[in-house]
Amino acid sequence: YVEIASKAGYDGIEVWVRDVQAALEAGHTISSLKNYIEDHGIRVENAIGFAPWMVEGEEGFQQMEQEMQMLAGIGCHRIAAPPAGVPSDRPLDLFATGEKYSLLLDLGRKTGVMPQLEFWGSSPVLWHLGQVLMIAAVADDPDARILPDVYHMFRGDSGFDALKMLKGDLIEVFHMNDYTASKAREEQGDSDRVYPGDGIAPIRGILTDLQNMGGEKVLSLELFNRTYWEEDPLQVASTGLSKMKSLVGNLPDI
Repeated sequence: YVEIASKAGYDGIEVWVRDVQAALEAGHTISSLKNYIEDHGIRVENAIGFAPWMVEGEEGFQQMEQEMQMLAGIGCHRIAAPPAGVPSDRPLDLFATGEKYSLLLDLGRKTGVMPQLEFWGSSPVLWHLGQVLMIAAVADDPDARILPDVYHMFRGDSGFDALKMLKGDLIEVFHMNDYTASKAREEQGDSDRVYPGDGIAPIRGILTDLQNMGGEKVLSLELFNRTYWEEDPLQVASTGLSKMKSLVGNLPDI
């Protein structure tokens, strides 16, 4: 998908950790992957991984460190830090998670790959923007970052007005998509996401709030719509980029 992103005109991509690992297992090297990405004029802005760092024990942190080191080698300086593997039979202790996130940030500075707190709207333990804001506050670290997503904010009923409270670089990467009224909120899944602007999300307001925060924001298209999977990948990528550019182009200058 590096070649597709490059042909479609993207400046950068988010890689999946498992895809990088698969490429290495297939015989590629870290340096060859880095060169391949650079040759296509693409930056690796973030990585999607599922290390269970919130779970008790050291295994999740060890996995995260290994993945961070691998990603650093291909020029990636961020990794998603979602609630992967967290048991759903009890509430998540946000204070304890904030303390763990502080340690994860230390690991990020050590490896050069900074963890971006991610919440999943359908998660039984970490579904709301307010929860990751609390975790970030408990960590009490200037490098704390969160990774919101239009769909996840809708699915977990975070709403969008809280974005107006945020300033600066707390958000560096924002996942772009949209949702429709075809199903009840609680019934919608990842595959129901549509192109930004094709649904009913307040995209213009979201982008305006991101703009007003200041700092550079990476807008990353994230779609799991199975209808799109049946179409030409380059056409889907190009359509998504065109729609995002159109939405951003209509924003007023600050």
